Order: sequence, then C-alpha cells, then structure tokens
Amino acid sequence: MVPLRGGDSTREPTPTLKAGSFTVDYERNCFSKDGCCFQYISGSIHYFRVPPIYWKDRLQKMYMAGLNAIQVYVAWNYHELTPGVFDFTKSRDIESFLRLAHETGLLVILRPGPYICAEWDLGGLPAWLLRNSTISLRSSDAGYLSAVVRWFHVLLPRLKPFLYQNQGPIISVQVENEYGSYVTCDYEYLRHLYTIMRRLLGTDVLLFTTDGNRVHELTCGTLQGMYATIDFGTNEDVNTSFQVQRQFEPKGPLVNSELYVGWLDYWGVEHSLVPIPNVTGTLQEVLQLGANVNMYMFEGGTNFGYWNGADYNNKYRPVTTSYDYDAPLSEAGDPREKYHAVRTVISKFREVPVGPVPPPTLKVAYGRVSMTKVGALVDLLQVLSPGGATNSTYPLTFEEMEQYFGLMLYRTWLPSGVEKPTPLLSLLNAVHDRAYVLVNGVYQGILERDNVLQLNITGRQGDLLDLVIENMGRINFGPCLLDFKGLVRNLSLGDTILTGWSIFPLAIDEMVANGWPQSAQLDAKPAAQGPSFYSGTFSSPEPQDTYIMLQNWTKGQVWINGFNVGRYWMARGPQQTLFVPKSLLSQHSPNKVTVLELEQAALVPEVEFLDHVVLAAWNDGKEGTARDQGDGSAGTIH
Repeated sequence: MVPLRGGDSTREPTPTLKAGSFTVDYERNCFSKDGCCFQYISGSIHYFRVPPIYWKDRLQKMYMAGLNAIQVYVAWNYHELTPGVFDFTKSRDIESFLRLAHETGLLVILRPGPYICAEWDLGGLPAWLLRNSTISLRSSDAGYLSAVVRWFHVLLPRLKPFLYQNQGPIISVQVENEYGSYVTCDYEYLRHLYTIMRRLLGTDVLLFTTDGNRVHELTCGTLQGMYATIDFGTNEDVNTSFQVQRQFEPKGPLVNSELYVGWLDYWGVEHSLVPIPNVTGTLQEVLQLGANVNMYMFEGGTNFGYWNGADYNNKYRPVTTSYDYDAPLSEAGDPREKYHAVRTVISKFREVPVGPVPPPTLKVAYGRVSMTKVGALVDLLQVLSPGGATNSTYPLTFEEMEQYFGLMLYRTWLPSGVEKPTPLLSLLNAVHDRAYVLVNGVYQGILERDNVLQLNITGRQGDLLDLVIENMGRINFGPCLLDFKGLVRNLSLGDTILTGWSIFPLAIDEMVANGWPQSAQLDAKPAAQGPSFYSGTFSSPEPQDTYIMLQNWTKGQVWINGFNVGRYWMARGPQQTLFVPKSLLSQHSPNKVTVLELEQAALVPEVEFLDHVVLAAWNDGKEGTARDQGDGSAGTIH
C-alpha cells in the first residue's frame, strides 16, 4: 500500500498537455516534455558561488559534458540581507544567470527553498530571522511564514517568465529541501509553501520534493501534489534506493536529485575525494535504469566572504572557504579527469556536443607581496566601530546587536585582581564560535566552541578584558539551526560571572570596501600576537585568476581590492590557498591586499600569489607537509 502524505488521499491531476509542457507521465514512468518521454542528466551549480564573469564559461563546460539541465538553489539570505530590502544586481542577478543557461541550451531545475542547506550560512535563511530568539524555523510559525511569504512574493514573480510553460528553461521547482530530515515534520508548513507556489507560479509548473533514501525521511518530507524524489551517493545501492522512492511514487520517473559525485571539506579534516570509478559506475547504473539524475556538485565554487555554513555532528564543524567539492569542474572551473570520465558515461546514453571542451582558465603566479602592519584591532575601534559600543549588564548576541556576520568586540573589566592564573570559563559553550582574548591589549589565547572552553589569565582589578569574537558560519543542516553567534551565555572568571559589557559592532567590510587602510595609516611596528591588520600591494598588468597563500600565518580573513575573498586557517587546513578570480584585479592600478590576522602573523609578513592550489596533508590541527592538489581517484568519503 502506498503511504499517504500529509493526510491527503488524492493525487494531483496531470495538467492537460500543451506546447511548452513538462509533466509526470504516470503511464510511461517518465517525465513528459511536450508529450515525449524525457530523461534529464543534470549538474548542480550555484550562481552565488561563482563570479558572474564566469557564469557563461561554467555553463558552457556543463553543456559540453553532455548535460541537458542544471540544478540551481536560490539563497534567500544572499538577496534579502536587510528585512524588506532586496538585491538582484551583479552577483545576485539570478535572472541574467537563467538567461545564460537558456541561451546555452540547458534546462533548469529550480530549488528556491526557502531553506536550501547547501553548506551555506543558516541553510540560506536570513540570519535576521534570529532576532526573534523563540522563532521556529521551517515551520508554520507565524513570524517565519510571514517573512517567507514576503520573500516569495518578490522572488517568484521574477522567475515565472523563465518557466518552461512560458518558453523559459525552468522545467520543475522544488518545494523546501530535504524536509524529512528536519525535526518539525509540519505538514501545514509544506501545504502553505505548496499553496503560495501554486498561486504565484501557476497550476502547470511541476512541483517536487527531495529527501534522503530512507522511508522515515520521505514520510515527513513529501506531500500530495508534489512529486517525491530522493538523493543518495555513490556508496549506496541504486536499486534499493529507488525501491524506497517507489513506496511513495509507485508510478512515474525514477529521480536522484542529488547524486553525490564529490563532498565538502571542513576545517581540520582531510580533503574529501570521491573516487572516479565510484562516480562513473553509479552514474551508469542510474542511467541504465532510465532514471533522471542530478550530480551534486558539478561545479562547486567558493564561499566568499563569511557565507560558509557549518555542520553539527557531536561538535561544531565549519565548512572551508573553498567549496571545490571534488566536483567534475574544479573551484576555478577547470575540467578534471572526473569531468571527462562523466562525459564518457553520458555519451553512452545521449549525444554529447561535438567539439573541444573549453580549456582551463589561465592562472598566474604574481609572486610574493610584502605586508605592512596597520595596527591591532583593539587600537582601531574609532575607525572600525564609528557608532561606538552598546552597554549591557550581560552580553548580547550578534543577532541582538543586528550584526549578522564577521566579528564583534566584547569588552569588560576584571572585577578583582587575579595574581595566579585563573580560568576564564566558557561554560556550556558560551562562545560562538571563536574568541581571541586580550588583557590590557596583550593577547592571551583563544576560547573555541566545543574545543577550548577555558583559558587561564592573570591581571589586576580594573584591567581591560577584550574578547574579539568571530562568527565562523551558522549551522546549515539538522536540528540546531537556531545558531546564535557571539557570547550566547555568561562568561565566568573563576566563580565570578562577568558583567558590565561594552559591545562594539565592527564595520570591517564596509571600511575595507571604501579604501581603508590608506598608506599614511600604516604602522611599521613588528608583528605581534592577537587580531591585527596588514596591508600590501602588487601589480597585475594582465589580470588572470590566481591563488593567494599565507604561509606561516595562522588564521584570519583576506580582502583583495576591498572584496572579501574569505577565511584562511593555515594551522588547520586542509585549504592553504584562496581562489582569487581575475575580475577582482586591476590592470592599471596597484592591487591592495588587506589581511586581518587573528592570532599570529608570519615573522616575515608576506603573502604569495600562486598559479595552483595547495592543500595541507594534516588533520585536526596537527601539522604536516603542504601538498599540491591533484585529481586522485582515492580519498575520504563522508
């Protein structure tokens, strides 16, 4: 017997076929495109992780691989950074991205969320939702739903002209994302999303859901009126997985919406590789069954700025800046051995385009760049926190301060003298996610979520205690989505709860984007421990893609010409270089490099621009030897 979904007992009627129709054919167990059975072979790409200058390049390479479709998430928080203010320009111009896909000859499987996971901060949900500390995300919570409704009323009318029924590329639209893996199991929430999508997109568009290949996941993740699909990786049995889908969709096409051809990286964990034979073997088996497949990811890209997410599996695990994903196309968009192997498999089932695959983009090693110290962060508060501090008896979170990314400074005074080393205690993980501790401006060490919960300090009564706290990325999957940042609980010095906080929001990105620091503001003092800024310049007469490496530095953030390239963490790895696309570089003016080192800068403060990726061969903070990234066909699978 087929399980009923969400208490409904009727199947949505199949719309009448017409020109520009894409439906489920329950008689022939396939998708019907304009009346003919259709099998899609798709790959995932995220417009928000690829510089717009390269959208066309990546799409063309996907088309040349033999794909006839792409799968695209829409990151809500990337477009609505402030409630009610929407941005669809430049790197957020999803309409231009969809036009390019259409011009390239690729159909589009759209996944507008509102939750997307994607190893993206808070799974694509805006962090400002957490200003309501009791909100229930991904549910029928009134505050959450009202924000979703407002967002969909802006987004979906923009996308409706791109539906296949309107001669556009979008053949299907996903509702929510892997909802069966979440804790709420709120069918009313799914019904609400279904209703608003139908109202705003029309009755003809094919709506679907995606869940893991476990019965309990589909039980809570599916609903009548939306076609149920599954996802699974190369280490899962293909037939067994599709048998689970058949329990919920006895007829219609078989669909793997996420075949994991690679995997993500976490800081402090070995670089993930999915062997090529695993990928090609599973892909061939899926296609031989006549099933539809989307490869996740086909092009991974980069978590520029602070956009990376995090997982929580017994401990907090932030995702690296690189979202390379060991995908067929590298982070920089270069075809790998895996790309050509996948193309060979696809060619057995459909004609692949004739002609050479576009080559890798040119990379240039611009060499070493000397860096000059600007100053310690705690000495630059007049510049970095122009609005000054907010005073509070007890600490306030990032969300309460309405600073959702980056860093803030928490300041108080020692309530009594501590001549002997006394533990500064982050009980119950008060620090989210990493605190850089200073007493009277002298660096003492770190407190780190789940890893370092106390730090011994000394000082006199009234000494200044500063904690520069870094948000390392919000959890994007699982039951812990209410991931508040900053000091989320009280901090203690020995047995004494610390009070009387001054909390400084830090407008670092705004200042750097506006040209700070100027050369006249540079400070030639030698490198010291603790959060400090450094600046340098280099020339690029013919700008090309490159990679920046901060050998012998520790952990921090890098900006190129005011653009936040992302985090580095040399001591943890595996990522040792940051991708710098040529669109960030200037041909005629010196390129400015700004570095915020949070712990210890290199004794000789310089950075180096390379023409290749470097990964570290160490794990969980244990040092080892750096190595170049290869296209090996063996490694860790998660």
